[in-house]
Amino acid sequence: MMTIYRPIVLDEEIKFSKKKFIVSKTDLRGNIVFINKNFSDVSGYSEEEIIGAPHNILRHPDMPQAVFYLVWKTLLSGRPISGVIKNLAKNGKYYWVIADLEPKFNPQGDIVALTAFRRAAPDHVIEAAEELYATMLAIEKKHGMEQSIAYLEGFLEEHQITYHDFIAELIKPKGIISIFLEAFKKFFT
Repeated sequence: MMTIYRPIVLDEEIKFSKKKFIVSKTDLRGNIVFINKNFSDVSGYSEEEIIGAPHNILRHPDMPQAVFYLVWKTLLSGRPISGVIKNLAKNGKYYWVIADLEPKFNPQGDIVALTAFRRAAPDHVIEAAEELYATMLAIEKKHGMEQSIAYLEGFLEEHQITYHDFIAELIKPKGIISIFLEAFKKFFT
């Protein structure tokens, strides 16, 4: 594996087809062990460059750490989670995805890997996430991740909804897309 350098962040979005599903698999330390062709096409990283690299190489600086803390905590407890993520491509541009993440288990019931299925996020999903994340990030920079998590918990309590239900309602696929998404996920499990 080659050394991967963090790109200079550009304020330019990569748009990709809602029909493209980006798939990756990591070990329990977050190192990438598998990607599909769409991953390479959208992120700009070849398989040779990215296998073995930490998945957080894609982390955009606009993303609050609290979101990833919540994701890891949920996955390592053995439960799946979905989220809206702004990723950083190799060329410094960004792309928004809806990510469905789930732990993979061995026959003994131990978590052995984590899999992510991503698709392009629609504009209304991006707008909702950007507003929430900007506030969380500002809190995080000034007061730390714990306060960012507290803000998210307060936001959810105020709206009388769990994180899971908030994201599920926000990203709910419509019509034929939901059928296709489920079939695609089954193909990779």
